[in-house]
Amino acid sequence: MIVTGTQQAFCAGAELEEITALTPDDTRAFTDLGQLVMHRIASMTKPVVAAVRGYCMGGGFDLALACHARIATTDAVFAHRGATLGLITGWGGTQRLPRLIGRAGAAEIFLTARHIPADEALRFGLIRAIAPPEQLLASAAAIARNLIPTRA
Repeated sequence: MIVTGTQQAFCAGAELEEITALTPDDTRAFTDLGQLVMHRIASMTKPVVAAVRGYCMGGGFDLALACHARIATTDAVFAHRGATLGLITGWGGTQRLPRLIGRAGAAEIFLTARHIPADEALRFGLIRAIAPPEQLLASAAAIARNLIPTRA
């Protein structure tokens, strides 16, 4: 399965006005639902690849991290902006990112909240490759095929 967004963004994150309007009970339900969705993606027996173009932020970043692999175009930008807002998503990204790229790199991304361009994401090990926009989906499909174990 390939998870992707539009030509402008993979997922720019939550609409903050909607988040701030949630009651405590609504907030818990929203968090629980997000955790369930991310867990189901991460637990799928078939490969799930995030094909990222444009912004991949906040909860969208958590979504990409729940996938088994990620590929991006040169215009992709990753960020977890919660530190600038006094919040952090509760969808598992804080657990998945350190396992993927190590504690030091994850701390840098979470605590600085800065934008991470695709070339730096590749160096961090956050993505597997950078693809031209016109080849993004085909490249994601190739990665997915390579994640399927061969039968003896």
